[in-house]
Amino acid sequence: MSVDTDRRAYTASTPIIDAFYRLSERVFDADGDFAAGVERKLAEARMSHTVELYLARALAIGVLCGGTLWIIGTGLGYVLVSTFIEGTPSFFGLVLPSKEVLSVIQALKIPFLIVSSGIALGVFGFALGFGTYVAIPYSKARGRKREIEMLLPDSISFMYALSVGGLNQLEILEAMARADDTYGETAKEFQSIVLETEYFDTDYRSAIRNQALTTPSEELSQFLTDMLSIVNSGGDMTKFLDDQKEKHLRTAKQQQELTLETLELFGEMYMTLSLFPLLLIIILVIMGMMGQARTSMLYGTVYGLIPLIGVAFLVMVSTVTHDEPGDGYLEGNSDRRGAASTGISDLGAIEGYTGEYGVFDRIERREGTYETLRLLKRPHVFFRDHPLYVLALSVPAALVALAVAVLSGSAPLSLSGFVDNPVGATVLWLYVPLYVSLLPLAIFHEWNVRSRRKVVGNLSDSLRKLSSANDTGMTLLESLAVVADTSSGKLAEEFETIHAKVDYGTSMRAALIEFNNRYHIPRLARTIKLVTKAQEASNRITAVLSTAAQTSENQDDIERERLSRARMQIVIIVMTYLTLLGVMALLQVNFLDTMAELAEQSAGASSGGSGAAGAASFGSGVDTDMLGMLFFHAVTLQAVISGLISGYMSEGSLLAGVKYAVVLPAFALAVFSVI
Repeated sequence: MSVDTDRRAYTASTPIIDAFYRLSERVFDADGDFAAGVERKLAEARMSHTVELYLARALAIGVLCGGTLWIIGTGLGYVLVSTFIEGTPSFFGLVLPSKEVLSVIQALKIPFLIVSSGIALGVFGFALGFGTYVAIPYSKARGRKREIEMLLPDSISFMYALSVGGLNQLEILEAMARADDTYGETAKEFQSIVLETEYFDTDYRSAIRNQALTTPSEELSQFLTDMLSIVNSGGDMTKFLDDQKEKHLRTAKQQQELTLETLELFGEMYMTLSLFPLLLIIILVIMGMMGQARTSMLYGTVYGLIPLIGVAFLVMVSTVTHDEPGDGYLEGNSDRRGAASTGISDLGAIEGYTGEYGVFDRIERREGTYETLRLLKRPHVFFRDHPLYVLALSVPAALVALAVAVLSGSAPLSLSGFVDNPVGATVLWLYVPLYVSLLPLAIFHEWNVRSRRKVVGNLSDSLRKLSSANDTGMTLLESLAVVADTSSGKLAEEFETIHAKVDYGTSMRAALIEFNNRYHIPRLARTIKLVTKAQEASNRITAVLSTAAQTSENQDDIERERLSRARMQIVIIVMTYLTLLGVMALLQVNFLDTMAELAEQSAGASSGGSGAAGAASFGSGVDTDMLGMLFFHAVTLQAVISGLISGYMSEGSLLAGVKYAVVLPAFALAVFSVI
């Protein structure tokens, strides 16, 4: 379908977009750099839009937003001018000799202000609407680029293992294209190559060349270009993939080193920024003693600035720290009866039969009853595997506890109640809901993480053992049995279970996929995908297992380095918080209480002379109870935020910070309960 035909089909029911399409043709040169850049990003983001229609829609959205804000700005300008401006304002203080010109200018000043405010907001609205819509493909392309480059080393290792296993070039490309459940966006790039050869009658050399030009990742583009040179020259593909595997493993380590250095810089920045509210509070307290501070600034610092700094820092860290791509699940056989269960609501293979015969519907109902009873008998295991579901119980429990405290009158509902008893009120309003709702989540999440780490902790060594056993002539099944007998730990138990399943008739592929989906760890999924694909071709997969072991060892090295650096950052954040807590406690004990006593003494002796009256006025603006409450709330908020940041920096997940967010506030509660 041509562009004109596509436009007519699209705009037959949208004449407004058709008008903007004609406008975009005049505004944007079809051969210009801007249109070409947007078109490229649309292709890299895999968005099915022509650049002409996309820019027309962007113009429509920009004009709509601009027109809306223009109306709002004009009305707002009129209201502001009518309310706050009396007479005719003076802009530049220029002296005009002609009274006629001066009178015209004076008459135009008010309309000029109203129109200017509308135009300014209208231009801002157009830029916001148009720019946001045009930025979408750029953002999606950057996201795809990041995921491709993160998965590229493992993808090349996968292709190398297939090449060692005896697959030819076309089979490797097809296998890589079908591995989108594991290699995500990288596999989709190879899907484009395969689909172009199948449906557009393009030879795979030209398809590789075309994909190298359209992929958003420069690294993948260079890899495809190098691969094309090997294909054209008839070189050794296995040797090429081996060299590329080593190269990209080194690149992954270098990228990880750069990320860790950036996180260290962010940790030092946070150490400095987190102390800024403390300094500001001290300054405001001193100004308050002089009768010049505003209480609203103290409240804004504690309840606004501290959370704002924490959120801003989390956003900064999120630009560097990214979650591991993929959900860790592997797809089962294409047949519905072999599909793997990947969710807590799945009842297994019976779901593929329901609706055909009544007996299968009855089996499904009984299977659901069985799963429900099993969950009720072992709820702790369910919450271990799905930690977030514990919030369905803990959050209502926290709300009930808070409601009971409010109805009984224990939890104050006024600011004066907080000021009179800051520790007790904060415990009921914050600490009890915090611990009731988040402590179970922290426990089950940590249990989940540790149970999954037991599986991958010995993965590299187990793969080496499997490779050695397979090299002696054993099949993969026999190798699993040997490793299970000679090893210990969770992975050895799983190998024994896989061996038993295969002995009872389950295919090796199905047993391995069920094992992977039970833990759904992305790193484990890539290893299982590699082994299952190679095992389909031959039982002699020594080189494949060695490659998997080498890839796993490289990931172990990266993980150890990351955890080591992350511990240092956590120590810095925690020590910074403890320093803040200590300073706040000293202010509470040695500063506020002393100044309160001085103010009382000065007030009693104010009749003795002007000096005593001056001393009384110096401390008269200090409400020590209110400041004590603000100090306690400041260190408590800082504790929760520092805990979440610590977990996010260490594991790239806010859930990992829940345990720190539960522990650190306890220090603040203990200290302020004593003082």
